[in-house]
Amino acid sequence: MNFLAWLIVISEIGFWVLILAGFITRYFFKLKKLGLILLASTPVIDLILLVATSVDLYRGSIATQVHAIAAIYIGVSISFGKSIIKWADVRFQYYVMKQGPKPVKQFGLDYAKHYLKSWGQHVLAYIIGAGILFGLIYLINDSSRTEVLSGFLKVWTIVLGIDLVIAISNFIWPKREKG
Repeated sequence: MNFLAWLIVISEIGFWVLILAGFITRYFFKLKKLGLILLASTPVIDLILLVATSVDLYRGSIATQVHAIAAIYIGVSISFGKSIIKWADVRFQYYVMKQGPKPVKQFGLDYAKHYLKSWGQHVLAYIIGAGILFGLIYLINDSSRTEVLSGFLKVWTIVLGIDLVIAISNFIWPKREKG
């Protein structure tokens, strides 16, 4: 695995380490401001990954799947980051701190609305990630070196469309509670 692939793995681990450190600081040590700072610093990881990806390509590397995944990761991280932190916070409070309401599973129309909102976040992730991919393609200005990035854009566009179909299907065939 090359440096950039490891950096993506380290970025994901760093994201969760910052979240866990933020929760521990907030709930165990009662340092709410420091906890908020740790949670709010998660986008710094994305910035480091973006710079590393750009520099690698600018220095002459041929774009690989790893470069495309880095752009997608950044888009998803920025778009879904706040809701992931909120999701994890509810579970940390309930399962670790033994306080707060039990996390609720959604069904029916509530689930369909939630999934549609999630699809909206997917659109935002797509806009951010595709913007990065287009920026990298423009920066490199050599289609033979950025072919993989263009291919990922095409696939991601199809995935976004499939996700919309799934979102709509949740209104037609609502998710039901088991049992």
